This record gives sequence, C-alpha cells and structure tokens, in this order.
Amino acid sequence: MQFYTIQQVSEKSLKSQKTIRRHIAANKLKADKIQNKYKISEEAYNEWINETVFEEDDKGVFTKKIKKKTNDSYKINWIDISEVWGKDGWKNINDRNGYKFIDLFSGAGGLSCGLVMAGFTPVASVEIMPEAVETYKYNFVDKKGFKEKVEIRDIRTKEVKEELYKTIENQHIDLIVGGFPCQGFSMAGNRVVSDPRNSLYLEMLEIVKKVKPDYVVMENVEGLRSMLDGKVETQILNDYKEIGYKINVTTLNAADYGVAQQRRRVIFIGNRIGNKNYYPKPLYEPNNYKTLGSAIYKYMNIDENKSINHVFTKHTEDMKRRLANVPEGSSLFKNYSDSWKKSPWDKPSCTIKENHGAVNIHPKLPRVLTAREIAAIQSFPDDFIFQGAKKWQLVQIGNAVPPLLGKAIGLSVEKGLNEKS
Repeated sequence: MQFYTIQQVSEKSLKSQKTIRRHIAANKLKADKIQNKYKISEEAYNEWINETVFEEDDKGVFTKKIKKKTNDSYKINWIDISEVWGKDGWKNINDRNGYKFIDLFSGAGGLSCGLVMAGFTPVASVEIMPEAVETYKYNFVDKKGFKEKVEIRDIRTKEVKEELYKTIENQHIDLIVGGFPCQGFSMAGNRVVSDPRNSLYLEMLEIVKKVKPDYVVMENVEGLRSMLDGKVETQILNDYKEIGYKINVTTLNAADYGVAQQRRRVIFIGNRIGNKNYYPKPLYEPNNYKTLGSAIYKYMNIDENKSINHVFTKHTEDMKRRLANVPEGSSLFKNYSDSWKKSPWDKPSCTIKENHGAVNIHPKLPRVLTAREIAAIQSFPDDFIFQGAKKWQLVQIGNAVPPLLGKAIGLSVEKGLNEKS
C-alpha cells in the first residue's frame, strides 16, 4: 500500500499543509503517526479528497459533503411532563429510576444535576477544567455518594477514552450527554468554524459509536443552527444517522421550565432503539415565568457566607453610586450589552454568561450579584456548592446548563426509555 507525507498530500491536493494538519487533527483525514511523522495511506487520501468540500481555504471541521436534510428530524414529539415534574432524585433517592448516564464535557455538573433530579444515575464524566472537576466531585461523589471516578481528563487523548471504556465495562449505558464546547459556534463575534474546539464534537461522536448508549443528548448555543447556512446542524444529524441514531433537534428556552432567565439552547435528542425522541412541553407561559427577584430574594438580607458561595464583591463608594443609578434593563457601560447588566426584578434575567467577573448587577442593592445568587438564577439547588476562587465559580456557573432545563430533558428521555421494547 502506498503512503504519502503531509507535504506530498499538500502537493497532490493543492491544499496547504496547515489545512492538511487541521483535517488530521479533526479526524477528517485518517493518518498514522510513524516515528513522529504522519503517513497517509492512498485509500485514506482518496476517501478524504472525494468526500470533502473545501471552502475559503477550508473553514474547518464541518465542510464535509452534506446529505439533504430529512424533515423527520424537525418533527418534534412534545410530551406533557407536568405530572412527573414533582419528582426530584437530587433530594430523594426513591425518585431515582435506575437508568445510567455518562456526561461528557460535564463542567461543574449543571446538566448532570438536572438528570439526577429526573432520576438518572451518573456513572462517569469527563471534564478538563480543574475547578469544575473539583465542584463535580464535591457535589456528586462527596455529598451525594455516587460511585464515580472524577478527575481532570482530556477527552482528546486515547488513554482517557480507554480509561472511560474500562470504567463502564460490563455496564449498560442508557444515555450519553454532552454540551461540547460551543465557543466556536457562538452567535457573538466572528463565527470561526475552524476553531479547534469544534473537533471535540467528533470526540463525542467516537465515544457514542463505541459505547452505543440507547439515547444521546447534545446541547449547544442557538447560533449553531445557522452555522454555514445550516450545514453544521445537518452534518450532526447525518453523522449520527450513519452510526445508527435517529436524531431530532429543536431549540428550548430554559424559562419555559422554571428557570429565572431567558436562555435558549439547541437540543439534539437521539436514540438507536427505534423509539420516539420526546421533548418536554413548556411548563410555564411568558406571562408567569419565574422572575429574577423570586430566585434571589432570600439572599437580600443575609450576611456574606463563603461556605455557600455568597461572597460580596468589594466596590468603592463611587462604584456603588454608579451601580445604584443604572436603570433596570440597562448596562453600566454603553459598550457592554450582556455584562454589568441590571435585569429587572420582576422579569426573568437576561442569559447568564461566564463574563470573567463582569457579572450582573443586583436590581435592588448597589453591588453585583454573588455567585450564589447567579447559581440560583441558573436553578442550581441551594446545597450545590462551587469550588475554586470566586472568578472560577462565576465561569462554571455561566457555562452550565440550567439544572431545571436538564431535568425537563431527562424526564422526556425517561419516557422513551420506559417504552423500550
């Protein structure tokens, strides 16, 4: 069999060596590393060159030829979860259903927390941020007693995947979930499709293909749906169809499920067992959404308490006056639309983001919100405690899936699993 070097592939395809390396890193172009140099087989080269569309010197992972969308993926099976909404596996062990899940890119555990509320049991997670790993371990292992090995892990490495497979050996996995990093898909700023973090999506695809859970759930920013005129979304549907999963996709708003903020996320739900993919009908209408004030009022008159992440930011007297004078619905700085913002007390908060300390302003008090208050807006339980410095607590909370949104999704997946023949 003939093999090519990166330089030879570049000359043969008339693509830059940088592009070749991108494709190898994203697993689009299969290559073997021999004596620290990549070798590409003729078969791999032919498959790659025939199945890939190169756009503007290759904008990244999602430029593979895409099959036409099937409308079935957009026909949503809505179900009423109101009758089972009262269950809470986070507080009551008797509400757990026995179904097992793995959380990839788990962060601090917002989605995991929601799934536990819905009754699921976590058996493995993968996360690379040290502070988020400590938070996950503290809440799920130390406090709730789940039998999980939680440590800092890079999903891109072969060793981590092999360790994950060994951890779940001889267990049936009902669900794999993952909010693969979305920065490269964000609606804000330039949409850089070649962002290397986008290749992490393929790592999740590889793990799902290997583990073969009954169901899979993926979460991402709403902007993903319009990336490359919808090609990113369509590619995801096609990729999972090729490994045996029927995927449905729609956008859910966390405020519809009792979260005190407007937070819209695209949710992919799929299964390989021939069942319907259910989505939760909204539990709340816009005229009775949970308000920011209702989420944080209990912290209005309590003292600073580090043990529950309720630590005040130290402001100068001048800054306190400036914060107090910001009108509700406005930001302290004209050039910022989604940070240093004062959301109205009697409406849902704007979307909580990580913002690295430039957080939201309290509607009633001359200070910014504490990490505990922001966690409450995100719908984290009071006993969910974040680890690390305050800066990293805010990052973890801002990046998290609101647990109540995760709970609603979990209850929908549970219905599908209960119908498993």
